[in-house]
This record gives sequence, C-alpha cells and structure tokens, in this order.
Amino acid sequence: MKTLTFIVLGIAIICVVVMAAWVLYMRSLEQPKYTVVEKDGDIEIRDYVAMTVAEVKRTGDRDKAVRSGFRPLANYIFAQERAGKKIAMTAPVTQQIASELTVTEADDSAEWNVRFILPSAYNLKSLPEPVNDDVQLKEIPASRKAVIRFSGRANDKLIARQQGQLVEWMQSRGIEAIGSPIYAYYEDPFTPGFLRRNEVLIDITKSSGS
Repeated sequence: MKTLTFIVLGIAIICVVVMAAWVLYMRSLEQPKYTVVEKDGDIEIRDYVAMTVAEVKRTGDRDKAVRSGFRPLANYIFAQERAGKKIAMTAPVTQQIASELTVTEADDSAEWNVRFILPSAYNLKSLPEPVNDDVQLKEIPASRKAVIRFSGRANDKLIARQQGQLVEWMQSRGIEAIGSPIYAYYEDPFTPGFLRRNEVLIDITKSSGS
C-alpha cells in the first residue's frame, strides 16, 4: 500500500513539475510591447507599438473560428508549408469579429480575423512569403487600447461578461470604441483555466485615457 502511495505521489509531483515548466515556457514567449497609460484593477489603457501579424479569415462561431484558424497560421510559422526557417511562437493568439455582432450573437455566418503576432525582429520585407494564399501578412499600426484581463477557460459567456464590464467602464469615462473588440488568448488549451491569461481589447482614440 505504501509503495502504491509513493508511486501515485511521484506521478503527481512529476505532473505538477511538467505543468509548471510548460506554463513558464508559455509565459516566456515574446509578447507585444506596450506602455500602461492608466490602470484600474483588471482594466488598463495601453499604448501599443506597431506590430506585424499573420492573419486568416474564418467564418463560424467564436470557438470554431479560432480553432480553424490556428492550423494554417501554425503551419506558416513552423515552416510546414514553405521553405526556410521556423519563426518563433509568440503570445497571444487573437481574433476579432469583422462585424458589429457581439460574441454571444455570432453564429456560423460570422466572419473573424484570426491572428498570430509575429516576433518584433521581423517586418513585412524580412518575413518569408506564405505558400498558402489563405495566410496574409499585415502591419498593424501603433494604437491605444482599453483592455480587461481575466483568467479561466474563455467561453462565450465569460468573454461576454468581461467585455460588458470593460464597455461599462469605458462609458462611465466617456471613452468611445473604434471598431469591434479583440479577444486575446495567451495560453494553449491544455493549461488549467485558473492559470490562463485572457483579454478583451478595444481600440480607442489617442486622446482617451490619462
């Protein structure tokens, strides 16, 4: 009995160590550079530098779209469908609905832009051309965004609640949104919900915030 207990305990410790190492690895990935302009609890106003992204368009509900978009983007950065070196993975993966629908209203006809943010060492000229015409390389200009950060498994209900809090906060300060919200996922699907970092980001004018 003692032997079995030690074996189970040993397996549990190994699992915890592996999970901790994986979480640390995911958090070591390059992330977009920004400056915090204002902070109020889990909400921030941030100024982001310009960034280069690889993007695909997908239709469907939010979860279906981001899962469908991930594979061609991963094939591009890991050189699965092209010659040349691999491109380092970054965080987060983002998606943005290409309409005025809310996340809970999106159905199988909704169109989404799913994006990988590429390492800052690259620009449009230095990046290898995608072989898959589905993948587009784009330059996203510098921007100011209102952001709410939260943990958990990012289902539609949780995202809608967090988005509602962010919009309410913006309205209380007279801050207007520019375009539709962006949803950002920093960890992979295997990371436990309480360790995940998710965000809703909304573009705002440079004059907004402190």
